[in-house]
Amino acid sequence: MGSAFNLGKVFGIQLRLHYSWFIIFALLTFLLVSPHWSSLLWWVVGIIACLLFFASVVAHELAHSLVGRANGIPIKSITLFIFGGIAQMTREATRPGAELKMAAAGPACSLVIGSLFGLFWYFNQGMGEPIVTMAYWLAFINVALAVFNLIPGFPLDGGRIFRSILWRFTGDFRRSTRIATQLGQGVGYAFIAGGIVIVFLNPFNLSWFSGLWIAFIGWFLKNAASNSYRQAQWREALKRFTAAQVMTTNCPVVPSDVTLNQVVQEYVIPSGCRLFMVADEGRLEGTLTLQNIKPVSQRKWAMTRVKEIMTPIDKLKAAYPGQDALSILEQMDESDINQMPVVSEGRVIGLIARDNLISLLRTRSELGI
Repeated sequence: MGSAFNLGKVFGIQLRLHYSWFIIFALLTFLLVSPHWSSLLWWVVGIIACLLFFASVVAHELAHSLVGRANGIPIKSITLFIFGGIAQMTREATRPGAELKMAAAGPACSLVIGSLFGLFWYFNQGMGEPIVTMAYWLAFINVALAVFNLIPGFPLDGGRIFRSILWRFTGDFRRSTRIATQLGQGVGYAFIAGGIVIVFLNPFNLSWFSGLWIAFIGWFLKNAASNSYRQAQWREALKRFTAAQVMTTNCPVVPSDVTLNQVVQEYVIPSGCRLFMVADEGRLEGTLTLQNIKPVSQRKWAMTRVKEIMTPIDKLKAAYPGQDALSILEQMDESDINQMPVVSEGRVIGLIARDNLISLLRTRSELGI
């Protein structure tokens, strides 16, 4: 997810914060403090409550991530944004049981957190009103988060649970994904319709803003379901291609001893290529990409040689000719790399770049195949 910055790592998982999260932070703080504008204590409690909710969402996503990792599903990062959080998996579950456990872990965690805040609220009624109100609000919002996520519409947790059950009984991952996605789109449309009804008819005595927010959530769910299904289709499509079919065999070669200035002027600009093999006397030494070049100041291009910044061969993950393209993309995601050499009998016969795979998927999508 773009427009996000890193907060550090938790249990080895990168934690990221999307800028849209500040919108919900400000909105929730406003809702908590609005009846008590003049009280500094309420402002402090409101901000602490939102930070605790932030920690609760992190715990929810960490529950997904740690259970997923324990079941062989690598998790690359967690991103918090306006609608909560999302854990980025480098590959899907390979067993319905693994997906069920991973999907259920988040709501279970939120229910536990909500229960703890509820118990705190129940046994501490004599404390000051701001603290009691904060505990009640945190109990309510965590339980609400769990219940919302259990709605059986993909890609919500409930939708993933529903898909895992279908997958278990049908043995067909693709069909289960399609049905769960259609249900997710239906849930999205239902939220949109409900929000519009609230805005114009107000049957439950709710504000127009509540209706608008519900419709906005529905729009997000509908699009998330469609995008998730499209990604699932693309991943299935990649399984049908091998490394030999998608690799580049005419990748430009540059010597390791030339300067970056020479590479840019004599290779990059004339050819427009973004990826080069680095070889000396026919022996592959590594690869050079624009990502290697960009961090180097232009003032140092004339003094920096390719061998100083290239990705050496011993640090490159290698693919084999018969390997399916999906597993190659998953390896790239896990290792956070953008290219892999294709090796046959100890010899490099080609190179696969992430751009090759994305271009293949775009072409198939444009052709409708």
